[in-house]
Amino acid sequence: MIFEPFALRGIQLSNRVVMSPLTRSRSIGNIPSSLVSEYYAQRATAGLIITEGTSPSPNGLGYPRIPGLFNREHVAGWRLVTDAVHAQGGKIVVQLMHTGRVSHIDNLPAGATVMGPSSAVCPGEMQVDGRGPLPHTAPRAMTEDDIAATVQEYADAARLAIEAGFDGVELHAANGYLLEQFLNANINLRTDGYGVTAEGRNRFVLEVARAAVAAIGADRVGIRLSPYGVVNAAGAYDGVDEQYIELVAELSRLGLLYVHVLDHSAMGTPPVPAGIKAALRAAFDGPFIAAGGFDKTSAEQALTGGQADLVAFGRPFIANPDLVERLHRDAPLNAPDPATFYTPGAKGYTDYPTLAN
Repeated sequence: MIFEPFALRGIQLSNRVVMSPLTRSRSIGNIPSSLVSEYYAQRATAGLIITEGTSPSPNGLGYPRIPGLFNREHVAGWRLVTDAVHAQGGKIVVQLMHTGRVSHIDNLPAGATVMGPSSAVCPGEMQVDGRGPLPHTAPRAMTEDDIAATVQEYADAARLAIEAGFDGVELHAANGYLLEQFLNANINLRTDGYGVTAEGRNRFVLEVARAAVAAIGADRVGIRLSPYGVVNAAGAYDGVDEQYIELVAELSRLGLLYVHVLDHSAMGTPPVPAGIKAALRAAFDGPFIAAGGFDKTSAEQALTGGQADLVAFGRPFIANPDLVERLHRDAPLNAPDPATFYTPGAKGYTDYPTLAN
């Protein structure tokens, strides 16, 4: 079943294997290059590629060397990527990721600001080229004007994504970045209409989703969620299930391209309970992507059991550009090299061997 074609709304996929978004930190000056294009083209046999997190705003470039999508240079860089993937018969959407408080000011361009739902600092450290890991910068609590401007940035980035040749966008509302910072009661300490209640915490994400839909159409806007995720000091809280079920029900009413739910338990975090996964699947009248620690057998089980329509693979795609072919042949997989996950250059990026060579 995993190798069968699938109609993702109006996007025809050659199989049900999705390449998960994977931060690789190769975009020097935050602009994708021919090297980035080569990397994605190598992996274009995936039914759908979801790019690495790409900021819709200068304020969201919290990590070193992550790409942006808010100016003409970004559009030109990403056009190299989409043309290369489409030339191989692949489909690709860009993940829009605003890092919010998960940031260091030295990674941002001049004039940009570290922002979050409140002024609470994200625990932990952020890598800064040439300076090593440094404590996260204290964010400025976003005003309602900041929120409105950021919603507009997402809409503008969605338009630029279509101009750059993408088949759609994915809103990154997982892993403790800006959208989840508003969703999560452990992080969102606001006392206005964007906090306090489940409805208030959902408000910003729904405003972003509606703005993106208005910009490019619902059938081009997906979203990634990670309830129970603990990355960047998120974590579960009272009422998380009910909040996310209502959020997904609202997203379903918008008719989004897909909902993509991530379970990081394969990497040692608490699992997302099966019950909430099933409830979110039931709440969304549309395509559902499952992600987190899958292999061929468990992916087939998820598809045949109705838990998902598509299954996303992450780290296996780093080291296996021909992952779909390897899964098809039951061939052994290359092991990824963690030392090169986030380093500049081709090593550990475009130099993994394929079965053909």
